[in-house]
Parts: sequence; structure tokens; C-alpha cells
Amino acid sequence: MGSELFPKTWQEFMHSSGYMPVVINSIERHFSDDWSQTHSNHEYYEMVYAKKGISVFEIEGIKVTVGPNDIIIIKPHKMHTLKVREGSTCEFIVLHFSFAMRDSRKGITYPSDISIEDFINFYTGQHTGPFLKLKVNHKNDIITLLNRIVAEQSEEQFGSDFLVHLLILELFVMISRVLKLEWERSILEDSPQQKELVNLAVQFIRDHYEREISLNDICGYVFLSPSYFARIFKKETGYSPISFLINTRIERAKELLANTDEKASEIALSVGFSTQQRFNETFKKITGMTPLEYRKKMRT
Repeated sequence: MGSELFPKTWQEFMHSSGYMPVVINSIERHFSDDWSQTHSNHEYYEMVYAKKGISVFEIEGIKVTVGPNDIIIIKPHKMHTLKVREGSTCEFIVLHFSFAMRDSRKGITYPSDISIEDFINFYTGQHTGPFLKLKVNHKNDIITLLNRIVAEQSEEQFGSDFLVHLLILELFVMISRVLKLEWERSILEDSPQQKELVNLAVQFIRDHYEREISLNDICGYVFLSPSYFARIFKKETGYSPISFLINTRIERAKELLANTDEKASEIALSVGFSTQQRFNETFKKITGMTPLEYRKKMRT
């Protein structure tokens, strides 16, 4: 379908986008236990959702069993085979996709080497292997999206290409959320890993305390949800993240009050407070003195 048939807003969106996921093909497949796939190697990503049955993938020499509601995402250029377990009948949804970068000035789309981790902002070491494996509920939004993508590609209705673009963007948002939950679960009992993440967050606060940063900014830096992050941060430091941020600002303000002649209003802004009144109130609550009283005490 020619782009001239798309509404203007659609055309502008497609032309202005940078990296875009591109669905190469999608299909629903059924296999019995007498079927096996010989070695396969693609230049694109392959996502396989198991609807029914038990099968075994071997990906770059790693064997992984796949059952109902498992999802495997195999990265490009990774040798893999698939064998249906004896006595089993399997049903899969298979989605092949890649990423492309569009040059809006030249009107050309280039293939991209962008990784799936970059795309979903998921960069932990445990997912740098040749594949990702997810476990989802059969009512999960990811499954709904996969079915819709297959349906849109098979029916080829007006606007299907554009809708598939939107659906795969939504798909990877859903995948990132599942991975995020798995990442948090994996560190629940891992005290060294918790300490490392909290240390990273502490350093982030110390490097950016003078800016207008929020809890979401801090926990986003270590890719954790606010509620979970706040819990492990307090466990390791004794402070909530925001209390630690405020105390960091006050400690820096105390240094400036004692060692410089800067006005209190200037110090307030330089350490991240939006108003001097807010600074004064917070400073007195923590130290028991106003900023000027503290300065006078330190100089006498």
C-alpha cells in the first residue's frame, strides 16, 4: 500500500522516527513429534511463543526446554535447532523481526545493528547470551499482541503496515516490563548485587544532587521499580532515597556556609533547592539551626 494513502499524521510519524522495529514475517505453526528443524541461522531476530506442547531448542550449543507460555527470543547469527519432544504436538507463533534506521532527509531505510537490550533499555549481564527466555501467562498482553501482529500481517487491510509498527513497539514495552520483574526477582536474595546497585544509586545522587532529580530518576538509573528500589536502598543505607538526597544537599550546604561568603539564597540554588524558604525550613529541621545561625556558629 503506497504511503500516499496514509493520513498525513501517519506519514509524519513514520518519516520522523529513528530506529524502528520491522516485522519481516509472522506465522502460526503446528508440529508433531516426528518433526525436527535442522541447523538454522538468521540475520534477524526470531521470537517463538509456545502455545502448546514441549520442545527442545539448542542455541549455540545451549539446550533449553520450551513449554506452554514460554517465549524464546533468538538473536541474529546464532545457530539453533528445534526438536519436538516425543509424544508431544506443538503449536507456535513465530515472529521474525529486525531494526531499521530511517534517514528522513534521504527517504532511505537502513538496516541497524541495534541490540534488543538497547531497544528495551535492559542491559544486565545475565541477558548477554545468544537468547532470552521469558515465561508469561496465556492471558498476558504479550500474547495478545503477538496474535494481533499475526492477524494484521495475514489480512493486509488498510493501514496494516503502520499498525504492525505500533504493535511491535508496544510488544517491546511489555517485554521490558517482564524482564524488569525478572531482574528484580533475581536480586531479591542476592545481597552483594543489592549493595552494588545501591552504591551505584548513591554515586548517582552525589553526582547530581544539585539538579532537580526525582525518585524515578534515581531508580531508573539502576533499572528498578520505585517501590522495590526504595526498600533495598533503605535496607542498605538506613535512609529513603529522597532523604539521602536531601541530606546530601544539606551536607554540601554546610560546607559552603562554613567555608565561603556566598549568600544563603545562592547556596540554596547551588545545592538543588528551588527556593530559599524551602532550603531554610529543611536546613533547620535537620540541623536545628537556620543557615545563618550555622554559619555564625562555625565562624566563632
